[in-house]
Amino acid sequence: MKGSDMTVTQLNPGQDPTDAKDRVIEHRRLLIGGVWAEPHSTGLISVFSANTEALIGSVPDPDAVDIDAAVRAARAAFDDPTGWSNWEPAARAAGMRRLADEIDKRSAEIARWVSGQNGVPISVTAASEAVLPGQLLRLYADRISERPGEEIRESSAGGRTLLRRLPVGVVAGIVPWNVPNILGALQYAPALAAGCTVVLKPPAETPLDAILVGEAILEADLPAGVLNIVPGGRDAGAHLVAHPEVDRVSFTGSTATGRQIGEVCGRLLRPVTVEAGGKSAAIVLDDANLDLGSVGQALAPALFGMNGQLCSVTSRVLAPRSRYDEVVETIVELARSLTVGKSLLSTTHVGPLVSERQRSRVEGYIATGVEQGARLVFGGGRPPQQPAGWFVEPTVFADVDSSMTIAREEIFGPVVTVTPYTDDEDAIRLANDSEYGLAGTVWTTDDDRGLAVARRLVTGSAGINHYTYDLNSPTTMIKASGVGLKMGPEALDSYWRYQSIYL
Repeated sequence: MKGSDMTVTQLNPGQDPTDAKDRVIEHRRLLIGGVWAEPHSTGLISVFSANTEALIGSVPDPDAVDIDAAVRAARAAFDDPTGWSNWEPAARAAGMRRLADEIDKRSAEIARWVSGQNGVPISVTAASEAVLPGQLLRLYADRISERPGEEIRESSAGGRTLLRRLPVGVVAGIVPWNVPNILGALQYAPALAAGCTVVLKPPAETPLDAILVGEAILEADLPAGVLNIVPGGRDAGAHLVAHPEVDRVSFTGSTATGRQIGEVCGRLLRPVTVEAGGKSAAIVLDDANLDLGSVGQALAPALFGMNGQLCSVTSRVLAPRSRYDEVVETIVELARSLTVGKSLLSTTHVGPLVSERQRSRVEGYIATGVEQGARLVFGGGRPPQQPAGWFVEPTVFADVDSSMTIAREEIFGPVVTVTPYTDDEDAIRLANDSEYGLAGTVWTTDDDRGLAVARRLVTGSAGINHYTYDLNSPTTMIKASGVGLKMGPEALDSYWRYQSIYL
């Protein structure tokens, strides 16, 4: 790795051999200005295995001086009159495709490192974290030529107007731990395509895979400072968001942190995209197919995807009273069929949670559900066959009133609630009775009926009999789920500013 100053030591005696690369990774530099730079800070972020709780790596814990250096590098790259922001679209697209190729070369390793850190099963990360960043880079490389940098429009006053699309400037991208590579690429891919430069802050919980992305950036020979990587926690993020040389912020994470970032950006009149939490509903209509042999492959990820550590998971199930017991039994059967195991095993459906703190949070919600009178029908504890690692059993609650805490707050773990409804109108009302507005699903054998229900959901996206993001189509964040949009060619607009010159 080019000047990365990374050392690797053998695993501690007794450490689980399925963990990330069978080694402890010690990385001592930050990717700033096109090189692995020695940090100013002497602090370290320790990284632990979700599977074993053992130390698996460490990276620098940057301070304000390191963040300043990264922003300066991005600013210098953006302000360079011959630099990235002034390259022809075809040249930027070529650089992005080189980066996509280099990330693809590391795809298997990226999937393994992510799974070892956050507990998401390797079968999931191999099909998502490993491949979608490259797809996103190529998608936006293709999109650049579809929107000209300048065009002439007829003026309403009878003359002509020169419309210019210009990159907004230096972008601060703050990435969460649950899907770090995809959500990082959803920020930097359209930003780079638009001509912006980026300071990307990977999360403290899962920073190791960002080393591989940094290596790919250097091998792709992007201009120095165009894409910088500085991992860190809350303090590093706060300094980056408020930095006077940052022109735009893109954040994915919790609603509470999103609100804080929104307040800072509002005060600074700085544009911001916030993708925050969700409490999405899965509406099971009374004609739904409940045969797990035919719908289980779509239902499992929609309800328990990524161990429930996904803001768009539709874990709030709304079931018709006429088939209520059948729906509950189906979901319990689904939960029972899921293999709980170490995230790096190909047979695992539900892995551990990212940290002890996250497991305690999820267990607290389970206890609250029981206290408030919900009926615990499956799971609720720690799997006895997993003595180490931050595991929680797939958990199903029935008879959940929509006013209960577990029906209203994002749990971010493998916990599904089932609430009865009387008719379609009642189901739609319950689905929309949430402070969030991120996603939703409708389960039915009548596509037209499903579409009619989905149209009335106050969400940025919805799926009929499945939930799978479409990278070519935008989705917006609504209510407490955030502000702005992501994906699709429309995301480019988030990273451009417009200038009209009246001719």
